[in-house]
Amino acid sequence: MCLLDQVELWNKNEIVCKASSHRLPGNPLRADGILGICNGIEYAAQAMAVHGALLAGDDETPAVGFLTSARDVQWQRTRLDDITSDLTIRAERISGNDINILYSFALLVEGATLLTGRASVMLNAGNL
Repeated sequence: MCLLDQVELWNKNEIVCKASSHRLPGNPLRADGILGICNGIEYAAQAMAVHGALLAGDDETPAVGFLTSARDVQWQRTRLDDITSDLTIRAERISGNDINILYSFALLVEGATLLTGRASVMLNAGNL
């Protein structure tokens, strides 16, 4: 399942992506036809995964990551499916090492913040 449409920019510390899949009636995250705001965490997690893959480059296999927690999540609305404009997804790497990474994230629409929070990602958990 890929929810993101494109990467707008990225560097070693952050990524900004765009998505329009929140408008699709067949979005796999919809429940009873509604795409709730908490699903924005999955959009952010996918941006983090793309960031990891881009950082790995062509010569390296990206590490497998598992979202281990989402904290300080705040939202300004209850739904995503009734938004007519594309979503902007921002993720910034706050800290990390070869095992754990901490990101802050935000979902925005036309500059207005919809959802913010922090997420912890564990890399290559099967190797621990």
